[in-house]
Amino acid sequence: MPQYQFTVEAVPHHLADQSSPEQAVYGFAYQVTIHNSGTVAAQLISRHWIITDGNGRTEEVKGLGVVDQQPLLQPGESFQYTSGCRLRTPTGAMRGSYFCVAEDGTRFEAEIPAFILDAGGGARVLH
Repeated sequence: MPQYQFTVEAVPHHLADQSSPEQAVYGFAYQVTIHNSGTVAAQLISRHWIITDGNGRTEEVKGLGVVDQQPLLQPGESFQYTSGCRLRTPTGAMRGSYFCVAEDGTRFEAEIPAFILDAGGGARVLH
């Protein structure tokens, strides 16, 4: 088992009430679960998202923490939060990473696997 490892799962949902296809606005929410699957306690410090719309336009979002928090996870603990984004197309994709620091000072990144945003037919996680 790796010492330094966060496992990340994201489940997206289309928000019809926050979408306006006539104005090319499509709202999505995504619920993220971060699990410390390593053997050392570690803290999530920052996030880096890469959001791509259906036209291939890419936006990068970087910032400290998630939902104004920098959770410290003991081995086996999980943290869950919900956030969202808007696209100009009815489909797109998101992926990214979290920058983390273990209690012994070791720095590592946790990959956020790519997932599909789809206003027409639900949402899919890419494997």
